[in-house]
Amino acid sequence: VQLQACGGGLVQPGGSLRLSCAARGFNLDYYTIGWFRQAPGKEREGVSRIYFTTGSTYYADSVKGRFTISRDTARNTVYLQMNSLKPEDTAAYYCAVGVSAYGLRLGEYDYRGQGTQVTVSS
Repeated sequence: VQLQACGGGLVQPGGSLRLSCAARGFNLDYYTIGWFRQAPGKEREGVSRIYFTTGSTYYADSVKGRFTISRDTARNTVYLQMNSLKPEDTAAYYCAVGVSAYGLRLGEYDYRGQGTQVTVSS
């Protein structure tokens, strides 16, 4: 079982990035996939989640209207499109999966992958 997050990088304020979360060794059907982030010295924050089977989404208020979570069932992958990025979006982003996860509390998720760093700076 492996979750691989990628797509992070350095971007200027107002720019965009797309993160990917690919699952290896298992099918994401019937899982909830969540994106989380943590910046140094700050608490971990749930960003968004998607029910892989139905595509139902949920966003934290801090990213609503700027971030879009989606999934590609053929590629067994979830994406996080991040637009209008702000310096406060700077963090390590990682994805997690849970069979029974509903919201954005990491404790609801069963497994998390490695993170990818997003830095928003001019």
